Amino acid sequence: MSELARQLDLIRRGTVEIIHHAELESKLTRAIKEQRPLRVKAGFDPTAPDLHLGHTVLIHKLKHFQDLGHHVMFLIGDFTGLIGDPTGVSETRKALTKEQVQENAKTYERQIFKVLDPAKTVIEFNSTWMTPMTAEGIIQLSAHYRVARMMERDDFQNRFRDQKPISVHEFLYPLVQGYDSVALKADVELGGTDQKFNLLVGRDLQRDYGQEPQVVITMPLLEGLDGVRKMSKSLGNYIALEDAPGNMFGKVMSISDELMVRYYELLTTEDLAAVKNLHPMEAKQSLAQMLVERYHGAEAGKNAREEFQQKFREREFPSEPDATVILHPADVKPDGSIGLADLVARTGLVPSKSEARRLIIQGGLEVDGQKQTDANMLIALAAGRSYQLKVGRRKFALVQLAP
Repeated sequence: MSELARQLDLIRRGTVEIIHHAELESKLTRAIKEQRPLRVKAGFDPTAPDLHLGHTVLIHKLKHFQDLGHHVMFLIGDFTGLIGDPTGVSETRKALTKEQVQENAKTYERQIFKVLDPAKTVIEFNSTWMTPMTAEGIIQLSAHYRVARMMERDDFQNRFRDQKPISVHEFLYPLVQGYDSVALKADVELGGTDQKFNLLVGRDLQRDYGQEPQVVITMPLLEGLDGVRKMSKSLGNYIALEDAPGNMFGKVMSISDELMVRYYELLTTEDLAAVKNLHPMEAKQSLAQMLVERYHGAEAGKNAREEFQQKFREREFPSEPDATVILHPADVKPDGSIGLADLVARTGLVPSKSEARRLIIQGGLEVDGQKQTDANMLIALAAGRSYQLKVGRRKFALVQLAP
């Protein structure tokens, strides 16, 4: 694999959109040939004191660029934080005080180095170039964009249609974020899918100021613990970077198997094919340990896993289950899989396979602590490994596939 292909493979992982891919290839080709690292930027407004895993989707992508040898700029929007991002809101945000923004910014600096290499990361504050800007400079900056273009933005369109107020200062937000790219001479800017409009303003302004436009890379918004809505402190579905180790481990263990794979893709560099070949309980515990280790250290991750396993054994599964089932190769498919309803029926804890299906659909089955509701599901059994089934509220079975 060529160096260009290697870099593109890692950069593309988990991305939603690259604007434009040909430009990224061109910039990377030039950077490799000239040994000039790309200048990669991602901005965060310090509107709350703590970061959560949803924020780290961008931070982890910055780490990818960092590992590839590029110049990473973590921009703290202490100036834009005073304006308030109009993205995704139906009314004007309440402005934070300068003191609140500065205090929150301090916690960001501490937390990001749980992921990024402090020796290879430059922290920038957009107040550095925006605070000294005169009223004349603001007017000149504003002249680079048209009101009609601003009104193309869905947030503004919806509020205008619904006759909800739009303050003039909110138009400054995408302009200032775009100007940040000019000030930093960014080659690449990362942002969530909800930031696409702001990121494209940066491309437009760079052209106006005589710079080569940045490549825009959008990343998905990470779903929270409910698996539906984006991770948010206000929704209570978040995992904070400074959650206690045991609390963080437990929260990760509570997510669905489908969401677990997404977390692996967006928050780690683990091989996804290998992850999918693991038993879900094993994969999820490994993910939880990995994340705890990242933010609290190796010892904390190991201890959190051991504590979880101990509590799981004590709370969920009796030392003498109601049924013990030994399956033989002839009982399962050639790949070791068996229908979930068939497996439950073989425990003898339900009167029939149809009753097993009903129980599964109604949410009355757990396999190794994970609820399973797909009665048509095939579960792959590894020879020699035991599987714990909780059937209904009070019945337990131990299942094993003989070698």
